[in-house]
Amino acid sequence: MLSARTQVAGVIGDPVAHSLSPVIHNAAFAATGLDWIFVAFPTPAGSALAAVASMRSLGLRGLSVTMPHKDAVIAGLDELSADAELLGAVNCISRVENRLVGDSTDGAGFLAGLRADFDFDPSGARCVVLGAGGAARSVVLALARAGAASVVVVNRTAERAQRAAMLAGAVGSTGGAEQVGDADLVVNATPIGMVGSAREHDLPCDATSLGSGQIVAELIYHPRRTPLMRAAEQHGCRTSSGVSMLVGQAAVAFETWTGTPAPMPAMVQAVSEALA
Repeated sequence: MLSARTQVAGVIGDPVAHSLSPVIHNAAFAATGLDWIFVAFPTPAGSALAAVASMRSLGLRGLSVTMPHKDAVIAGLDELSADAELLGAVNCISRVENRLVGDSTDGAGFLAGLRADFDFDPSGARCVVLGAGGAARSVVLALARAGAASVVVVNRTAERAQRAAMLAGAVGSTGGAEQVGDADLVVNATPIGMVGSAREHDLPCDATSLGSGQIVAELIYHPRRTPLMRAAEQHGCRTSSGVSMLVGQAAVAFETWTGTPAPMPAMVQAVSEALA
């Protein structure tokens, strides 16, 4: 039963009706018995700072932030995590007493997904990241911090690839898609293969370069099995969909807001049912 004591968290974005965040978080609240609710707040471009201010005036406990507000919210915050500051983007805001703290949980969520799916530790691993957008940069930074031996960024725009690779410091570099064959971990952080994209039936790299023992991780979660995943599995790779990162980053936010361990099985099941 909702009451005046119910704690409220939500997600802001435009559009936001498609967001799976309410499904994930409300399943987590139900599984843990917390008197919380998570709702979607449609927030048009230009309204990010007003939405952030509402956290203070309405007492919201947390906000997830999606496009187009990940950089615009920063001006309204009191503090940024090291990752958010480096990336210049925030996807999670927490209210800590009277201070609003911005974080980027995508990288931590990605690593959590790797652990859950494969019990995989990137330390010493050779990694290739396809793409150089915001999600790709989060992954590059997370892999480098986790001790990856190398992080090669592949992107059709050389300048964007270089900026992303710089986040990995000494282990970062740019390269071509042909380097996927030498990697322990290949991450597709492009929209290629996503339902509704111009290239939903295409592959972001030549799958014949892939082989047994490699891990291919998608950041796309719709469809659950992308063309790249199907092709990689035919060549003996282990694969995961973007659901792992989606749930992983939500779990980090859940634990930050509530101080309670995230019920990962319930969250994964909720997403699976929503995407069925």
